Amino acid sequence: MGKRRKIGKKRLFSLLFLLLITFIYVNNSHLFIKGEAKAPWLLAHRGLAQTYGMEGITGETCTAERIYEPEHPYLENTIPSMLAAFEAGADVVEFDIQPTKDGKFAVFHDWTLDCRTDGKGVTREHTWEELKRLDVGYGYTADQGKSYPFRGKGKGMMPSLDEVLSRFPDKDFLIHIKSNDPREGEELAAFLSAIPANQISRLTVYGGDEPIRTLQERMPALRVMSKASMKSCLLPYIAVGWTGYVPSACAHTQLHIPEKIGPWLWGWPHHFVQRMEQADTRVIVVGGDGSDFSSGFDAPEDLDRLPASYSGGIWTNRIDRIAPLVPRSISHSH
Repeated sequence: MGKRRKIGKKRLFSLLFLLLITFIYVNNSHLFIKGEAKAPWLLAHRGLAQTYGMEGITGETCTAERIYEPEHPYLENTIPSMLAAFEAGADVVEFDIQPTKDGKFAVFHDWTLDCRTDGKGVTREHTWEELKRLDVGYGYTADQGKSYPFRGKGKGMMPSLDEVLSRFPDKDFLIHIKSNDPREGEELAAFLSAIPANQISRLTVYGGDEPIRTLQERMPALRVMSKASMKSCLLPYIAVGWTGYVPSACAHTQLHIPEKIGPWLWGWPHHFVQRMEQADTRVIVVGGDGSDFSSGFDAPEDLDRLPASYSGGIWTNRIDRIAPLVPRSISHSH
């Protein structure tokens, strides 16, 4: 009798284990995804910008000095580059901001002016009027300094944050805070508090943990993201996401998922993207393994690495090359 009971328990355990594995498979396999297929949406990093080799780049690298031979006339983080990106097919444009000495926000990537412009010193130690006079194309070269094809063509083209939002009131943007200073979150919250609610819904802000935490406290309706917010969402999701449960920390935010990390997430990509969208969260796939979140899908062969029928956001540094290759016939609300 005892032996039969043991055999019965083993069979019951095996059956329960099989049911659990079946549940996990059905709950996370793309074969059982529900709903109409959607087209992916496109995020243009810094608008339509000059690109460069990513090998050996550090925080001190002057990327303007290593651009590829220019194929278009646009410079990153300028209004013409943003307009060109939207016209090329971008759904969202990413840009960087730096606070100025007189309380404004300049749209500019670098901590210092020396690499990209004809100015000198720390960007945020200048007034807006000083920054506005600079030539943002001054330092670009594709031939180790033999020629500077954009020198003189970027004078006065550094925009302010209010200029960008006034120029594109009906467009979606991803705004990058370049520091980890909580005061920058306070200053940006004060600025954005004057923006209409319908425009706020089109903005996402990401950056250092401290300013993003401050910004979220001041403006809970604004979608924000930081490394800390990503961890607070993804770590519990990795633990229990096989059930379909989405942690509360995953609600109303944005997730940048490196392409090599995605397959480790439950339900990647179809169930994962769908679950996050239901939580009002946007998913963007970036290139590589997460060592450099600037890596994107910039060439036709890069798109071949995406899972079939992927419907989230795609990060690209070459919207002009990628947009014509991505299906746009199925509307996608992002």
